[in-house]
Amino acid sequence: MTEPLFLKPVFHEKIWGGRRLAEDFNYDIPDGTIGECWAISGHPHGPNVIENGEFKGQLLPDVYANHPEVFGNPKSKVFPLLTKILDAEASLSVQVHPDNAYAEEHEHELGKTECWYVIHADEGAYLTYGHTAKTREELKEMINNHEWQKLFDKKPVKTGDFVYVPSGTLHALNKGIVVLETQQSSDTTYRIYDYDRVDKKTGKKRDLHLKQSIDVTTVPFKEPELHITSEKIGNSEVTTLITQPDSPFFSVYKWDVNGKLTRKHEHGSYTLMSVIDGEGTLTADGKTYPLKKGVHLLMPATIDEWQLDGKMLIIASESVE
Repeated sequence: MTEPLFLKPVFHEKIWGGRRLAEDFNYDIPDGTIGECWAISGHPHGPNVIENGEFKGQLLPDVYANHPEVFGNPKSKVFPLLTKILDAEASLSVQVHPDNAYAEEHEHELGKTECWYVIHADEGAYLTYGHTAKTREELKEMINNHEWQKLFDKKPVKTGDFVYVPSGTLHALNKGIVVLETQQSSDTTYRIYDYDRVDKKTGKKRDLHLKQSIDVTTVPFKEPELHITSEKIGNSEVTTLITQPDSPFFSVYKWDVNGKLTRKHEHGSYTLMSVIDGEGTLTADGKTYPLKKGVHLLMPATIDEWQLDGKMLIIASESVE
């Protein structure tokens, strides 16, 4: 198997979503408030169909299960990563995700550590990120007393920022932000606060998960220290946004392609790629493929090296096992 796997995105309507995924990426999205593009996914809530090659028409998780050689014979029983684009037309709930141990016991899936590359942020945009409680008892008391303004920390963000969100981090994307999210393949979210808003479809407020949130939130909060490094390669620039030991689950890179750039797998046996701006070509095993904004693909372990050409911004990731 010496072809990249191009993937058909899956879209999810969200109470906080909008229409930017169509406007900015030219996706053919369903009607409604579409908040999430599941771009590279083996998760049962939104697995991708492969669009080309010998596995055309098959689901990514099926190919992962039946053809482990394509993925370098991985240890993980499930496809371990999930790449999304999120359009926060309104603010997401303030939430927290469990680690592997808690998620496996209570939800029977992976935990959820994630990170965001900020594709767009309106002027003055900010995240809810972290909290002020010094002990779990204080966290519980502030939640039970609805002292939200006192509890939540804010973090200003701008286009081009990178934010790491380990499991246990209290957080929310707020309105006017579009991100590419790299995360463990999990769909477990515990909501702490949802602005008392009502879901128009059900006429009810969405469920909160206060006990689970108190259980899994890291106390006290300490913002992770990032060690972002960049390297000029010809006219292009390769930035390592996060890798081991800072992240135990994935490495994430930004490739600012300007002309020709040769790439190979760095810390994993296969590489996920998302073109978030520009256009160009990809050449692998003597065959050339067009790339444009909004295209997502997986470079299998059976291809050692490939060439990019054009003017593109690509976010790439690898699973760390």
